[in-house]
Amino acid sequence: MRPSLLRRTTLALALTALAAPWAVAQKVGSDNPSLSWPTKPLKIIVGFPAGSSPDLTARTFSEPLAKALGQPVLVENKVGAGGNIGADAVAKARDDHTIGLMINGNMTIAKLINPAVSYDPQKDLAPLTLVGTSPLVLTAPLSQPGVAPTATEREFLAAARSAGDRWSYGTPGVGTVGHIGTELLKSRSGINPVHVPYAGYPQVATAMLGGQLQMALLPPALAQAQVKAGKLRAIGVTSAGRSALAPDVPSLAEAGIERFELEIWNAFAAPSTMPKPLQARLATVLAEIARTPEVRAKLFQQGWQVVGTSPEGLANRIKADTAALGQIIAQRGIKAE
Repeated sequence: MRPSLLRRTTLALALTALAAPWAVAQKVGSDNPSLSWPTKPLKIIVGFPAGSSPDLTARTFSEPLAKALGQPVLVENKVGAGGNIGADAVAKARDDHTIGLMINGNMTIAKLINPAVSYDPQKDLAPLTLVGTSPLVLTAPLSQPGVAPTATEREFLAAARSAGDRWSYGTPGVGTVGHIGTELLKSRSGINPVHVPYAGYPQVATAMLGGQLQMALLPPALAQAQVKAGKLRAIGVTSAGRSALAPDVPSLAEAGIERFELEIWNAFAAPSTMPKPLQARLATVLAEIARTPEVRAKLFQQGWQVVGTSPEGLANRIKADTAALGQIIAQRGIKAE
């Protein structure tokens, strides 16, 4: 081989060798878009008003998430239909920069309660992380006919059985976890109060204070505030055992209702069309943020016990809750009004 040709061949081989790692890096980058993502502000959609529990949770995450991603994180409230309007907006987002903070109903039973809901939780939403869980507290007025002021939890439930449909219970609406959970409680305990829906939990508590209701499942923060003020009494929590959110309240299992467990929860989800690498990165970052001491403390104050699962952990919870609540929905014929 002539010297000039040899030099040109050697140079070509060297350039090829130098280009190879760059080509591999380019391929890795194209296969994993999360390396250069996000390219603009991220949006968290919340299906409830500003100041609501889901809104407070989303805003608790917004600042640390912005620091982790290097882009601003905005919270947008799309209110209505028990959070389903916001969930639908997340499901239909196609900009790869939109996620949602959901309550459990939006990710489990929404379609079972109302077949007309325009998104499918199982197909259109990608689970990211289960943020926090909370039991509900079976709460009642301090005094009511047929119940002694000193009545134990078992005696209260015995009075409820005797009252039958002369008692009423309140919830934030048809198809809410408070509604379905009380129907589940009825099936397990033999009580039979009549359902009365209200606009929200504060209105339910007010109705109990006014004597219009004899019982309700309330979030721990609201229930504990009324109990400590001496206005309502707590009968039992719906967790399997006592809860750190209401440590002085016995579980309903202690009151004699076996195999009864019910929790509300919130979680982050992405559109199922978002690329898997982006979902994976978000899931990891969000779970890590949830478990930091500062965020954990803030969420506990808001009434949540932090979980911070993997997407698989959240998917398993969705599957289990959909099956359990779906069964009582079918048995009781519960449909959105």
